[in-house]
Amino acid sequence: MCMVYLLPGLASSLALVIYTGLILVLLNAFDITLTLPGIAGIILGIGMAVDANVIIFARVKEELTAGKSVKSALNAGFHKAMSAILDGNITTLIAAAVLWLKGSGTVKGFAQTLALGIVVSMFTALVITRMIVYAFYAVGIRNTKLYGRIKEEREPIDFLGKRKIFFAVSVAVILIGFVFMGVNAGTGKGALNYSLEFKGGTSTNVTFDKAYTLKEIDETMIPDLEKVTDDPNIQVQTVANSNQVIFKTQTLDLEKREAFAKYMADEFGVEEKDITTENISSTVSSEMRVDAIIAVAIATVFMLLYIWLRFKDIRFATSAVVALIHDVLVVLAFYVIARISVGNTFIACMLTIVGYSINATIVIFDRIREEMKTKKRGRVQRGEELDVLVNRCITRTLTRSIYTSLTTFVMVAVLFIMGVSSIKEFALPLMVGIICGAYSSVCITGALWYVMKTKIGKKAEPAKVGTSKKKK
Repeated sequence: MCMVYLLPGLASSLALVIYTGLILVLLNAFDITLTLPGIAGIILGIGMAVDANVIIFARVKEELTAGKSVKSALNAGFHKAMSAILDGNITTLIAAAVLWLKGSGTVKGFAQTLALGIVVSMFTALVITRMIVYAFYAVGIRNTKLYGRIKEEREPIDFLGKRKIFFAVSVAVILIGFVFMGVNAGTGKGALNYSLEFKGGTSTNVTFDKAYTLKEIDETMIPDLEKVTDDPNIQVQTVANSNQVIFKTQTLDLEKREAFAKYMADEFGVEEKDITTENISSTVSSEMRVDAIIAVAIATVFMLLYIWLRFKDIRFATSAVVALIHDVLVVLAFYVIARISVGNTFIACMLTIVGYSINATIVIFDRIREEMKTKKRGRVQRGEELDVLVNRCITRTLTRSIYTSLTTFVMVAVLFIMGVSSIKEFALPLMVGIICGAYSSVCITGALWYVMKTKIGKKAEPAKVGTSKKKK
């Protein structure tokens, strides 16, 4: 942020520190239980907090490039970014509210932290960041170079001209995912690699001669145990104030249990009497799964209605929801092909992608809506082709789309590199989802809206923006 947006980037970074502090205080104040899906909600909140600042300062740079003074550019930047920030955050807040009310278990925990993060991120972006950057200006830091400006206006990229390629690639990836599901189911592996939260498994309690940390277990034992048990998604839990460690795996037969005990005896000197095993049932019931699906479906409907009302065009809402479904199906295909474990982290990952993807799409649609209003008022050349307008809007928001996705991707990548196995199986699909969300927002949503705009109801609307048919 500091490298790209200079002084405003520093202001947004300070605001982000305040945001993180407020989240920690409020989590404690409301006594919210922090689960892995809850952490996913916080990650999404941080991503949206950065996103809001990028939207604001990308606008400020545009205004400075147009020749405005620093103060005028700041005023215009905050004003013009307001609608995109509000629409994006309110849309995600609607989803969080529905998930909170209709979801259960981990879904509810995700919704709580997400809703909290959205409210605080809007406050820090629109109030705290504004106060800090205006404070810099008030103390005399007014050099235009410190606030950044776009070097030159780039030529619009012809995204719409390549829409058939984009659509074909997306459909192919989704279809490959379904094909792999069929193949896996046919070979007896299961369509998805369900973890023990969904299908149960074996819990093995091991008492060592000393206490081990989760990091030590993850580095020294897990790689070998994955081979012994033939389970790449072993869950580990230490018992407080003891040397006991609980290993939760897929259901182990007698041969694998004996191999497990032999490994512990050979490598760590654990005696057979210090190892106990028992079968455990699934922790995610069919009812919880149905509740999660119903909650997501209702949230999607409410998001569609909100976008329809705000943009006064159901084609905006429809294309946004279609792109959202596209992102979920692409990540599902990744789960299928890579055989990533499907457990509680799967639900958290999908919900994070739903919230993050819709926010990125709103920003592009907000720019298209603004440009169309400008042309209707005659401020830009009237009669411009609609495809030129859409390409220009996507191109102007391209940098913002890249930066916001990059900042969130880096954060999740650090979690993947430094986290334990349970964090890794959440972070890896989420990185795929972030890339996919950026791709769909830039390459799919605008093109999809354009196709619906020109093909559906084309008799009622002119082919060019800013023109109107004479009344008969």
